[in-house]
Amino acid sequence: MIEIEDFANIDPKRARILDGAMKVFLAYGFARTTMDDIARAADMSRPALYLLFKNKTDIFRAIAMMLLGRSIEQAKTALAGDGAFAERMTRAIDGALISMMRAVVTSPHGAELLDMKSSVADLVGCWRGDLVGHVAAAIEDEAVGNGVDLAAKGLSAKLLADMLFDGLEGMKTRISDPDQQRQAAAALIRVIDLALQKS
Repeated sequence: MIEIEDFANIDPKRARILDGAMKVFLAYGFARTTMDDIARAADMSRPALYLLFKNKTDIFRAIAMMLLGRSIEQAKTALAGDGAFAERMTRAIDGALISMMRAVVTSPHGAELLDMKSSVADLVGCWRGDLVGHVAAAIEDEAVGNGVDLAAKGLSAKLLADMLFDGLEGMKTRISDPDQQRQAAAALIRVIDLALQKS
């Protein structure tokens, strides 16, 4: 199983490369970006770049790991924060999903970068599993705090978390505007919140 790395203490040289590479990928797309472009953006020589990364796909995967790791940390922070369950969950989904993708979606090469998902499918699968686990734990805590027996309702925290993420995944194919995505996500979260209330 692949672990999504914690990039809080990332090596500054590696961070500079990933930051520069992200900018060039967004500006030129993956296909048109060269290792020379990335080296220039990171203010280093191409041979020095090759000492850390074997190719641009390797760099793309490292960027994905960095973004996915940040996403999980944002979700954990939001879920552990103050406020009602629906507010915390809304902040978590916005920070971990909707806001995280803004730079890619608004880029002229966003569609091309999103089409690269097959090269990071294993990372995305692990990320989704981690995120669903954190959301399920928050749902379970809320149910226990409210004195709600989810099993008696034919539900489980994992089922509700999977339902939320399946709904969000479907929403992305239908809605591209981030504000409309937030409204749709809030509606899904309200449905889950209702399930967590005593009948």
